[in-house]
Amino acid sequence: MTAIRRVLAANIKAFRKETVLTQASLAEQAGTATHYIAMIEACKNFPSPDMIERIAAAFEKDTLDLFSLTPIQHDWKELILSDIGALVDQRLITIKKMESSKKKPSNHE
Repeated sequence: MTAIRRVLAANIKAFRKETVLTQASLAEQAGTATHYIAMIEACKNFPSPDMIERIAAAFEKDTLDLFSLTPIQHDWKELILSDIGALVDQRLITIKKMESSKKKPSNHE
């Protein structure tokens, strides 16, 4: 699978989620089948230039935006921030447990 297929697939999926479109609604706007959009997002099919233009129009984007690395980086950023948030939450739970165990009086007093 070529890098350009992966970039296109990832961008279509990122733009679709950003605009809160389902594969079915994107397919309807682009004049194609839902299965075809799913196959593009899965890197199984590569759309024709005409289809690329119709997909870009559905997002109100320039066709070159579908090949940009920016939307992919945005998704990675969101994933990284989510992972950091989960790690911070876990660490806070650990700290709270440690603090609560320090506050308990010992039986030796």
